[in-house]
Amino acid sequence: MQAVDSGDFNAMSETNKALHMAIAHAANNPYFVGYYERLPGEGQPLLHLHFDFTVSSPTATKLGRDHADMIDAIARKHADAAEKLAHEHTMLFQKRFLDYMRQNMTESMALLQPE
Repeated sequence: MQAVDSGDFNAMSETNKALHMAIAHAANNPYFVGYYERLPGEGQPLLHLHFDFTVSSPTATKLGRDHADMIDAIARKHADAAEKLAHEHTMLFQKRFLDYMRQNMTESMALLQPE
């Protein structure tokens, strides 16, 4: 939450990766371990692209709370709740990114009309 509150993207990114790596290792899931190890190289440009938009969006306050809720569900050993929260978190990320793209990238693009 400190990283989210400070708006320090690098701290947010590193903390996010550390959390997801810890979950992947705890789950003994080599697929997710590999995925989260590659994510900074593959996904960081996308995160940087819409970071300012994300932080200023109405959903920004959920950034850290999503993780806190997932940690709580895991600590209570509520796997179904943790899975549901993780899915909602992923979908919120997708929504924020698509909202950014619609607002900042597609408005200036003219769509070709079929002849």
